[in-house]
Amino acid sequence: MKRLKIILGPTAVGKTDYSIETALRHGSPVISCDSRQIYKEMTIGTAVPSAEQLSAVQHYFIHSHTVEDLYTAGRYEIEALDLINRLFGEGHDTLVMAGGSGFYINALVNGLDDFPSADLDLREELMTRLREEGVESLRVELKALDPESYATIDIANGQRVVRALEVCLMTGKPFSSFKTASRKSRDFEIEKIGLTRPRDVLYDRINRRVLQMVDEGLVEEVRSLVQYRDLAALQTVGYKEIFDWFDYQNGLVSTEGWGPTTPGDGPVTSLDRAIELIQRNTRRYAKRQLSYWARDKEIRWIEI
Repeated sequence: MKRLKIILGPTAVGKTDYSIETALRHGSPVISCDSRQIYKEMTIGTAVPSAEQLSAVQHYFIHSHTVEDLYTAGRYEIEALDLINRLFGEGHDTLVMAGGSGFYINALVNGLDDFPSADLDLREELMTRLREEGVESLRVELKALDPESYATIDIANGQRVVRALEVCLMTGKPFSSFKTASRKSRDFEIEKIGLTRPRDVLYDRINRRVLQMVDEGLVEEVRSLVQYRDLAALQTVGYKEIFDWFDYQNGLVSTEGWGPTTPGDGPVTSLDRAIELIQRNTRRYAKRQLSYWARDKEIRWIEI
């Protein structure tokens, strides 16, 4: 029986090295399952594998699409399944997939074809609200329309909230109601391996990775993407905080009327503050990833 090994885990846990080692043992390429590393315009802030790592084994879905394309988990399901079936047809017995995008992994494993197509006009309207009002306003509306989704999706991720709210408004049905379809069968076995580290070790790795990103040119990368900042792909930790700092530098926001008791993070007045927020928000993201996967009893966890 053909087998797909999925290496998953929180950001910065060490999935890249572990997946390459596993792929080399099985003579497999690595199929990336990361919703941001697919974009060719984003490298440093998405922790794309290094040139040396990419040369160790063949990688798929790394820098394969442009941020200007609307890319969804449903599209990933179709493209990844086509690739997997082709690779199995070429003689591979075991394939290795690696990534931290739970929604994409779930799409590949269980299928998401029952979700309605995107309403681009409505999405643009909601993205405008996200920029102008912040995610909290959209979260309140989502909680009223679909409490189940509010309780289960990553509500700190503006893109996820926009998509869930878009489906609610477009169909008149809760976003969660489209996830009740029976699991789709696959023609291969699936083994899910989750990587963990002690929480303090993981958080230290995250903090150091952010500093390394800045040293490698994260600010310059974000500056090169200013024209794309309103696209869904750029609503990402590591980019949003730098964009906010740029806004302060350009006089688009000020500290007037904001104080320690004011809700929210306030203006990003320096690069040091942006770095601090990226580190904090990435730690929070890692925690949400672990909470998301804690419900999946099929995962075999390994502490590395």
